[in-house]
Amino acid sequence: MLMPAVGNLLLSEPFMLDPGFMRSVVLLCEHHPEEGTMGYVLNQPTNLILSDLIQDIPNINFPVFLGGPVGHDAIHFIHRCDDRIQDGMDLGKGVFWGGNFETLKVMLEKNQIASHEIKFFLGYSGWDPGQLDRELTEKSWMVCTDYNPELVFVHESEPLWKEAVIAMGPKYAHVANFPIDPRMN
Repeated sequence: MLMPAVGNLLLSEPFMLDPGFMRSVVLLCEHHPEEGTMGYVLNQPTNLILSDLIQDIPNINFPVFLGGPVGHDAIHFIHRCDDRIQDGMDLGKGVFWGGNFETLKVMLEKNQIASHEIKFFLGYSGWDPGQLDRELTEKSWMVCTDYNPELVFVHESEPLWKEAVIAMGPKYAHVANFPIDPRMN
């Protein structure tokens, strides 16, 4: 079993029926076996745009994604703008988590960040200590370590899970074509 690490993608197994995680791709941002794990679902868009949530920066039409079922009272973000947004945590592959939000707001107001460089989330996905390891043992998730970081910033949610599965290599590529409901096979 491949153990997850920060910057890895978690792909839900093809027949997971939990609507919060069905065909989901989660970017891991923290993984501490003694403390727990957290990340963001990359492919669950909401009907919200950023200016719906932050009133003092109107007309920012960047989509907001549902990062998971926990903590919907805060906005989180990942980006590839470390040269412009300081204090982000390096997740690898040129992807950064968080950073100076006041700097970000100014840059958004001045149109200095493009939507393909950043992704916003309401909430996050969290696992208690040992929970993710149990779910990996149960084969509820697949760990993807070798992927094109462009996948992280894709805004069209439908193909993301399939593309991430295919990125895992020929051993897994056939899984991308499994139907959501195995009875439809």
